[in-house]
Parts: sequence; structure tokens; C-alpha cells
Amino acid sequence: MSLTRIRWRLRGAWLWPSFVVLSLIDAAIIHALPPAGDSATWVAGWLAGFVANLIAVAFLGRLGGRIVRRLRRDMPVVVARDYAGAVMTLAITAALLAAGLSHHQTVRADRAALQDATARAEAFIGAHAPAAFQRNLRTLDTYPLQIPVLYRVCATGSAAARYYCVVVDRSKPFGASVRYAGSEPNWVLGQGGY
Repeated sequence: MSLTRIRWRLRGAWLWPSFVVLSLIDAAIIHALPPAGDSATWVAGWLAGFVANLIAVAFLGRLGGRIVRRLRRDMPVVVARDYAGAVMTLAITAALLAAGLSHHQTVRADRAALQDATARAEAFIGAHAPAAFQRNLRTLDTYPLQIPVLYRVCATGSAAARYYCVVVDRSKPFGASVRYAGSEPNWVLGQGGY
């Protein structure tokens, strides 16, 4: 193998090391700043980053390699594809970071809305519910009906099978935003019943 070819091989060998490192960075980004939903596991983040990088390298690597070859005719095809693939993996990481950062504001707003709805329900149940339900205000079960406006919050009674539930409408003023909603537990709603 000629010295020039070895030099090009060493210069172009960035694709797979960057693929591995950036897939792990993608997992950390998706775990800390999920681009959708409230959370993601490390495994789900790594899998999503791995698949996105693999698709980018497989489908866009050749096209990117052609563009690099047009700019640098002296570069071997394999090296141009490696450069393009490494850039594609970096672009995937940048896109995941941008999506995660933009979605993070939504996640924070949804969490704040949930805390506000729970606080309103806690105040209402503490003032209006029978004493058996007022003792369990720290273990409220909140079910989002329409994020970030409507929530159903239930307190359990002294007997675990009893519930006191309210619906919180955050679009209304604090004093008029909560109303009694029956004694069926939230898990019934989660199963499509009620």
C-alpha cells in the first residue's frame, strides 16, 4: 500500500469513531432533553440515536460523498464518503439537541401546569372533602384530561377502595376552577371506562 493511500485512510477514518461516540452523546441528549414526551430511557435514547445515525450514513453518506468529491477531486471516493458520513452523524446530534432544547420549554410548562392543578385540587379537597380524604392530600393521583388545562385529581380515603375526585380547569380563576367529579378512580379513565 502506498504512503499516499495510507495517509488518506488515516485522514478519512473518522466515520465509525464519530458514529460510536455521537450515538452515545445522542443517548445522553435524548435522555436529558427528549425531543418528544416527558422522558426517555438511556437505552431508548441510544437506540434512537443509533438508528438515526445509521439511516443518515446509509442514505445520505453517498450523496454527501459526491458533494465532497466535487469540492475535492483529489480525494478518494471512500474517504469522501467517510467525511460526509461523519458530518451526517454530527448533523443528527445537532438536530437532536435543537429538538430537545425547543421541546424542553413545553415539558417545563406541562410540569408547572400539573403542579398548579395539583395545588388547586389539594386546596379544594382540603376545604370540601370529608375528613377521611383530607388526611391523604400528599398522595393525590392526577390524571391529565387535556394538557395543560384540564386535570382530574383523586384522593384516597381511609379504605383504599374509596376515592374523592375533582376536575381542575386551569382556564378559570383559582376559586372557580375546581369541581367535584365523583368517586371513580383515575385508573378507570386510563382504561377507557367511566
